[in-house]
Amino acid sequence: MKSSKPRRRRRKVVREKICRLCENKVYNIDFKDVDLLKRFQTEGGRILPRRITGNCFKHQKMLSAAVKRARILALVL
Repeated sequence: MKSSKPRRRRRKVVREKICRLCENKVYNIDFKDVDLLKRFQTEGGRILPRRITGNCFKHQKMLSAAVKRARILALVL
């Protein structure tokens, strides 16, 4: 027999992510800085989205442009 009590799901408390690039006062992202670019990519080479990295819009745009330039020159995959 089933009980008539509905199950309650617990909500996961997610703290707001802050942009690490704003925190470190990075004004522009260089496409030759491969270590920084790899930190914001998956192993397969895909760019991580803002909701995962916590970057602000401005830095995410600069980051994606830098990754794309570095891909053209085969600096990153």
